[in-house]
Amino acid sequence: MKIGNSKEFAIFKLLKKFTYILILLFGINFTSFAQQNKLNGDPGSSTAKFIKFYPNPATSVINFDFQKNYDNSFTLLIFNFMGKKVYEIKNIPQRTNISLEDFYRGIYVYQLRDKNGVTLESGKFQVVK
Repeated sequence: MKIGNSKEFAIFKLLKKFTYILILLFGINFTSFAQQNKLNGDPGSSTAKFIKFYPNPATSVINFDFQKNYDNSFTLLIFNFMGKKVYEIKNIPQRTNISLEDFYRGIYVYQLRDKNGVTLESGKFQVVK
């Protein structure tokens, strides 16, 4: 019995290390998308705010309003702080209200993407309950 347990323990330790590495790599990748908010990939272009969101912090609902360059083919994605996608709306209307009833307290990151999946804008907001 002892030999089997030590093999299982060694496998468990290996899986645990592998999991930590994946979390680290995913975290680095997750935070890097925030730097992709240049328009058309042109290093000389200035960043533009497409969306105004309020209130921040939010308790029960958060509102997203387009400020300029609205296109109904945009997609809005919301991720929790661990990087898991918790909300997605395709063909987003010009004014969107999102209920936070199913959201836990914490920091969330939104991404606005065009129809090709390019991130146009990203930001963060806080849910307090």
